[in-house]
Amino acid sequence: MTIDDAPREALRGGPRELLRWVATGAAVSRADLSRLSGLSPSTVSQRVESLINQGLLEETGAGRSRGGRRPRQLAVPTGGAVVGAIDLGAHHARVGTLDLSGRVVQGRTLPVRIEDGPEAVLGALLSEVATLASGGGSAAGMLRGVGIGIPGPVQHATGRIVSPSRMPGWNGFDVAAFCAGRVEAPVIVDNDANLMALGAHRTAHPELDHAVYIKAGTGIGSGVISSGRLHRGAQGSAGDISHCRVVADPAPPCTCGNAGCLEAVASGAALVTALRDQGVPVDDLTGVIRLIDDGDRHATALARQAGRAIGEILAVVVNFFNPQVVAIGGRLADCEPLLASMRATLYERCLPLATQTLLIERVDSGQDIGITGAAHLVIDHVVAAS
Repeated sequence: MTIDDAPREALRGGPRELLRWVATGAAVSRADLSRLSGLSPSTVSQRVESLINQGLLEETGAGRSRGGRRPRQLAVPTGGAVVGAIDLGAHHARVGTLDLSGRVVQGRTLPVRIEDGPEAVLGALLSEVATLASGGGSAAGMLRGVGIGIPGPVQHATGRIVSPSRMPGWNGFDVAAFCAGRVEAPVIVDNDANLMALGAHRTAHPELDHAVYIKAGTGIGSGVISSGRLHRGAQGSAGDISHCRVVADPAPPCTCGNAGCLEAVASGAALVTALRDQGVPVDDLTGVIRLIDDGDRHATALARQAGRAIGEILAVVVNFFNPQVVAIGGRLADCEPLLASMRATLYERCLPLATQTLLIERVDSGQDIGITGAAHLVIDHVVAAS
């Protein structure tokens, strides 16, 4: 085993991994888990019993015999306990409940006004989660936890928002403490790009160790998977590519106070501003995407420029980090001129060894990818505490 393999190998056979194998159908018995993990039957049995005691696994009857006693089948409970999830955006929020395998039970998209402030916005969304949980056939007391994605920098260890550029009135707000007084279950807070990365990795690339996921919408962010785990860095700001400088003076001002940042030239908000400056009437990002789909030359040219800018920053990331996959999600991910330009820039600027087997693709998991990541964040926390 190499040093690079060691962190990932250490996860093999851990409670989270055992739960994932059962949830995906890869294992239906203790014997299956022992075979997949390489652990002894007694060790597997001990860990399974702990998961059963926590309500994370259940025995559903006897399976098919292979010559001896019929094994007891294992499953993730589908009724009762659920996990709440909130994926907050600047104008909309996706809220939902998911079962302990990470499957969406109920989901709903709600309009929000981020400028209304954290108490009003989060209070309403938590009430919606409680309503979904009770309406899904489980009592609110069976809510095992709530995961929340915030469209701004989050100090994950404390659950506090730090200097968000597009969230007036949210700076320094302690999301975890506010929610703890309203939900009788653990509340875990993270940046929305991190949750998209976690959700995409668990659903599309669980076998890969190193990945970068970009969320490109009104703003731009990214999440990093290293050795199979979400990498946050020392303070939780790992992956924040939005304020890397890509344009020299004269450069458009950024919401962070600098100029020429990636978000100032390549985000959805930047494209709206640039088109308006060119005299093209457009109200929002939806209008920009409509223009691109219709072949508008101004919007298409700006999308290609944005793709090159994103590709330039990602080229540094790929050369430095050497991921196995780079995937882009968010509303701009469906913009083909942007994606093609980003891909071409990556191949042009990266070392051949870094792109030799690199996957460059879209995050293709629909509107629930953020709440899926939020749920897995909570499930991991519950498993770790078991």
